[in-house]
Amino acid sequence: MSKGTINVSVDNIFPLIKKFLYSDHEIFLRELISNATDATVKLKYLTSIGEAKVDYGNPMIEIKIDKENKKLHIIDQGIGMTKDEIEKYINEIAFSGAEEFLEKYKDESGDDKGIIGHFGLGFYSAFMVAEKVEIISKSFKDEPAVHWECDGSPEYATEASDKTDRGTEIILHIAEDSLEFLEEARINELLVKYNKFMPIPIKFGMRTETLPKPEGAKEEDAAPTEEVDNIINNPSPAWTKQPADLNPDDYKSFYRELYPMQFEEPLFNIHLNVDYPFNLTGILYFPKMTNDMNSQKDKIQLYQNQVFVTDNVEGIVPEFLTMLRGVIDSPDIPLNVSRSYLQADGAVKKISSYITRKVADKLKSLFNSNREEFEQKWNDIKIVIEYGMLSEDKFYEKAQAFALFPTVDNTYFTIEELKEKIKPLQTDKDDKLVVLYASNKDEQHAYIDAAKEKGYEVLFLDSPIVSHLIQKLESTEENVVFVRVDGDHIDNLIKKDEEQISKLNEEEKKTLKTVLTEMIPQDKFTVQLEAMDSKANPFIITQPEFMRRMKEMQQSGGGGGMFGMGNMPDMYNLVVNTNNELIGEILSTKTAKKKERLVNQALDLARLSQNLLKGEELTTFIKRSFEMIK
Repeated sequence: MSKGTINVSVDNIFPLIKKFLYSDHEIFLRELISNATDATVKLKYLTSIGEAKVDYGNPMIEIKIDKENKKLHIIDQGIGMTKDEIEKYINEIAFSGAEEFLEKYKDESGDDKGIIGHFGLGFYSAFMVAEKVEIISKSFKDEPAVHWECDGSPEYATEASDKTDRGTEIILHIAEDSLEFLEEARINELLVKYNKFMPIPIKFGMRTETLPKPEGAKEEDAAPTEEVDNIINNPSPAWTKQPADLNPDDYKSFYRELYPMQFEEPLFNIHLNVDYPFNLTGILYFPKMTNDMNSQKDKIQLYQNQVFVTDNVEGIVPEFLTMLRGVIDSPDIPLNVSRSYLQADGAVKKISSYITRKVADKLKSLFNSNREEFEQKWNDIKIVIEYGMLSEDKFYEKAQAFALFPTVDNTYFTIEELKEKIKPLQTDKDDKLVVLYASNKDEQHAYIDAAKEKGYEVLFLDSPIVSHLIQKLESTEENVVFVRVDGDHIDNLIKKDEEQISKLNEEEKKTLKTVLTEMIPQDKFTVQLEAMDSKANPFIITQPEFMRRMKEMQQSGGGGGMFGMGNMPDMYNLVVNTNNELIGEILSTKTAKKKERLVNQALDLARLSQNLLKGEELTTFIKRSFEMIK
């Protein structure tokens, strides 16, 4: 037996590994299986070039639990290690065997042979959960097997082993504070989480498989069964294949494999496959979206050579696409030493730009190939596209070709079609195309009807970021202005085409203004007298477009608060139709009580139409209404 001291630059690195290096102790299993995968992939490559004169066969990685003796075994049939290699790769911490192997065998194309390891520290994650670790390894070379063990101090011991089969077995003597890792359910959970798509089959116990009944068997005869290896992973997931080798059912099947509890089918998918100027593969799925953007996030899984890293892909995937689902896999993604999070890097920006461009190109292709189907899916995907238009200028440019603007009657326009086909609202902005839109069909129903009677199209824009999107559109599209259908240009809709003449003379107008100013809260309403069609409502509430937008943006995380304006008050215009007969009755009523009742009732009806009447005020309105009926 030989003994020695592990070559580290600090007196005892193990407490540092256990406490600081890895953010989560459970990833020790990911690291050890990654090492076992590396060893197996290396052997496959050396066999293919004739440097390893062995039968590669069909190797697997096996995980065994010995609960009675508090041991966890990770066994591979890979390249194995000699005594000298253990000295080099295990006893000299942070000397990465994978890095050296890549350098030695990298071909002219720069292919990395699928080797996972980068840091040489993965093995030592075992000491986060183990009080002692053993390695028993037999190299593919014609050299004796070796047994190494260490109790978590810098001291180790090495001796010869009687192991005869090629490969490496890691034995973890699980510490008292980590006994959860001797539970079958816990290990199975980790294998599924981190190693579900590793490129080498991973065996964890046995399972019973039902076989077909033999020919001639009776109906009541039980089907035969057999015990087979329980392989927990899919070594060849869909994203590792070429798009030409997959059909629509393959993509749907892989989606169900990724999200077994998701019962709705995805709307469509985008297959990513690039090898220059970086390597990246993956499949992104568009699920049906809701307007709750936060609930959609953290559904994309990030892998590095089929090793799960994280489902927080912020940085590598543009933020607006984090609402999608699927897989991104790239060996070029720069990770910290424990593979637990991304490091800022130029490659990340390139990857993010590529994904943005690829998604935009796919959406444009879908729109061009089948516009009708694209329109049917619009409500389920619009939140992603609108968010992308807001946050990514390059995506905004490309989205001009496929971003849709539906009307309340489900007619769809692109931005260019809006400019060409819709009737502009005539306002004081005569040099602009003023486009009407609604954000709530029920609450704004009366205003929508008034607009449609005049022959105007009303867009239906109901996403939670509509105010931000409109502001972006107005700042980039020449001569286009958006006005909500119940905004402060509503008087242009409800006036007749010819100029209206007020039924009130100037003295009556002055009296009316005085009466309304005394009765209507001045901190909430600005009274505006207009001569309109006599059939139009007596009181109509609108809100200045600027004020309403700022309020909406403030509520969605921007706007007023961003510009130091604090919480903006709710201010509205009260448009009074001087030609409605109720206005004449308000003026002619002799008793102050009846006058006040008429004004309050008309005001509350207008507020009710805008969903502004709530609580005690709503109760008062209901009581007053019943009294007036009596």
